[in-house]
Amino acid sequence: MFTCPSDHAPLTRAKSPYGVVWDCPKCGGRAVGVGVARRVLRSDVVTALWVAGRAADRTRSRTCPACGQLMAEVRAPVNGPTPAVDVCPRCHLLWFDAAELEALPAPPAPPPEPELPEAAREILAAAAAEHIAASSRPPVAVGSEPPEEMWKILPALLGMPVEYETSPLSRLPWATWLVAALAAGVSLAAFGQLDAAVSEWALLPTAPWRHGGATLLTSFLLHGSLFHLLSNMYFLLVFGDNVEDAMGKGAYLLLLLAAALAGDALHIAFDPRSEVPVVGASGGISGIILYYALRFPRARLGLLLRIFLYFRWVNVPAYAYVGFWLLLQAILAGQQLAGLTNVSALAHLGGAAAGVAGWLLTRRR
Repeated sequence: MFTCPSDHAPLTRAKSPYGVVWDCPKCGGRAVGVGVARRVLRSDVVTALWVAGRAADRTRSRTCPACGQLMAEVRAPVNGPTPAVDVCPRCHLLWFDAAELEALPAPPAPPPEPELPEAAREILAAAAAEHIAASSRPPVAVGSEPPEEMWKILPALLGMPVEYETSPLSRLPWATWLVAALAAGVSLAAFGQLDAAVSEWALLPTAPWRHGGATLLTSFLLHGSLFHLLSNMYFLLVFGDNVEDAMGKGAYLLLLLAAALAGDALHIAFDPRSEVPVVGASGGISGIILYYALRFPRARLGLLLRIFLYFRWVNVPAYAYVGFWLLLQAILAGQQLAGLTNVSALAHLGGAAAGVAGWLLTRRR
């Protein structure tokens, strides 16, 4: 707890427009970090106080509110009478008694911004209106119009989501295209002798370190059928380009690898005696899907409801779709552990956990 160096009362943490300060409710003094002080006072004044405070020959009388060490008492080198300010070089902290902070010169006001042309103001107003409209959209819109691109109706008929509003990319998603092409090439080449390829290069929980552990990666490239391959590559291409654009190619490939390995690890951990081979990129892609939902939670996805001959488009935000998807994976994982299915929902959940971790590590960017 920070304490006042004058009356030893506990200081109150407060947020100002410039950053966090610590106020004394009794004497009105306040402790301010050097970084915050540079936003409140003229930068040259703060620099001079800091340099003088680090000098060994300065008077030291009062203790620092944070560390308890003696602070140096210095004055700012400006014209006219100035108050004495206490400086703690160890904590990068300045102590101002009541009204001392206001007595020092403030930074100069920034120059006025030039007036924007009318066309630019119209663009900004339209963007603000679109943002307000997007924020006010209901979580689920039933009876939405179909997507403009007709080809998207085909994956929707197969139960896959389609992007309604495709965000423009700042760069071409070469990494996503390369991974999809590599997985497609390996899988198509293996379809001629699929049983032999799966037997040799699929992941086996009973022997996860076959071929020096290479099956942890080769299983990502192999797929059990053409539909298995097409559905996985569809999800990779739909969600992967936006995630790659947001993260950058290196971090994106690292996330894809970590999600694939996390999916393998969770599958092996819960079913280490299984001799059923595991193939498919869905564990790694699950990490991409979770990152997408956390990074673009309000991106709109379309689903086509089918009840006999009744068709209806449903428009949902990405977070709602992925929330339902996670619930479905949890149910499938229970069925997997009960031996009712060979689909590895555990690998999906492991990859999803890696996607959440990747978002937590990079969200400040």
